[in-house]
Amino acid sequence: MNLKKEKVRVGFIGLSGRGSGMLAELLKVDGVTVPAVCDKYEDRVREGVEIVQKATGTAPVKYLDYKELLTRDDVDAVCVCTTWITHARIAVDAMKAGKHVTFEVGGSASIDECWQMVRTSEETGKFCMLLENCCYNREEMALFNMVKQNLFGEIVHVQGGYQHDLRDEITLGRENRHGRLNNFMHRNGDVYPTHQLGPISKLLGINRRNRYLSLTSMASKARGLNVWIKEHKGTEYDLADYPFNQGDVVTTMIKCANGETVLLTHDCTLPRPYSRGYRIQGTKGIYMEDGFKIYVESIPNVVKVTEEHDWHDFKPIMEKYEHPLWKKYSVEGIHAGGHGGMDFLVLCAFVDAVREGGMPPIDVYDTATWMAITCLSEESIALGSQPVAVPDFTNGMWIDREPYRRGLYCLEEVCEDAFEKGKAL
Repeated sequence: MNLKKEKVRVGFIGLSGRGSGMLAELLKVDGVTVPAVCDKYEDRVREGVEIVQKATGTAPVKYLDYKELLTRDDVDAVCVCTTWITHARIAVDAMKAGKHVTFEVGGSASIDECWQMVRTSEETGKFCMLLENCCYNREEMALFNMVKQNLFGEIVHVQGGYQHDLRDEITLGRENRHGRLNNFMHRNGDVYPTHQLGPISKLLGINRRNRYLSLTSMASKARGLNVWIKEHKGTEYDLADYPFNQGDVVTTMIKCANGETVLLTHDCTLPRPYSRGYRIQGTKGIYMEDGFKIYVESIPNVVKVTEEHDWHDFKPIMEKYEHPLWKKYSVEGIHAGGHGGMDFLVLCAFVDAVREGGMPPIDVYDTATWMAITCLSEESIALGSQPVAVPDFTNGMWIDREPYRRGLYCLEEVCEDAFEKGKAL
């Protein structure tokens, strides 16, 4: 039975600044229509209608209740860009309503909601895809290509994180109707783990012949937000001396079934430049994002073996091992897109999965595993940094999974044969 759809009809839920930007990106993907938009705030819904109307000439139906949108027969899938703690429940409701679903990144509040997503996807046959754009970043995809060509040898250790000075965005959450503030007031863990964990997981084959076994987390004291508030809002501001729960720096160590270790860092409330701190270390070399440097023992016609163990500039090596998806994207020159193009590409991957009838490159087992790091890190920290087990959301299938879907957007291998002439993004 051919399940391929020529047109993909997407309902859009959540129209904050991030949501409205992703809606504009989604409308640039070939074959997409957006018949309905939803947000609980009337002004945001109006903005969503304007974005769709400007791009297509047709105004979508607007909703303030996402459950009403889910009853529509002319919606194949939904894209969710709401606050972190609502993602899982909307995803479950969407799948039960017969819709595929993708949603913006963020961690889970409980292991139970992760299992709910897995069970619902399995029972309904509808996919649940985390919209992890960093999996499609240019550097990450080139490094994935290099790992698959064994240039780093056997991978031993990987690290990364979300290191981003967001003191203004977090503190002004009430004024800007942004959800981070409440999380930082009341939680303490890696509340935003997936940006580097996604690429790391695909690199290590997590949920396919490898899995995360256990983790331990530790949080520093919380001082950064209070200092920023006093300097920018004054000592009379009601949160100036608030005892924020979220530590300024949270580190999480994860052990893999195949022996690798992963180090994650969450660092959003101290002054610093942006970095995801990506580091890949194997038996033949190492890559470091900070400094954009690489050392490998030998790359033919690019790097020769050196006794001095000198760092090399990563840019020419990245260009040599450019992932074919980025070669295609650059040549076709569609548009720069959000975050340098990775927003557009992850949305293309989502639309491609809907069009082809399911099995996205980031599936519900990936989604649940990556999101679970948040509540597991909270548990570990609350227990004095004790190790906690990471659930196996595949229920043992990671040992021998069904074949993944190959294609342009595959994140399990580099499918060179899929990039033949004529296949569009």
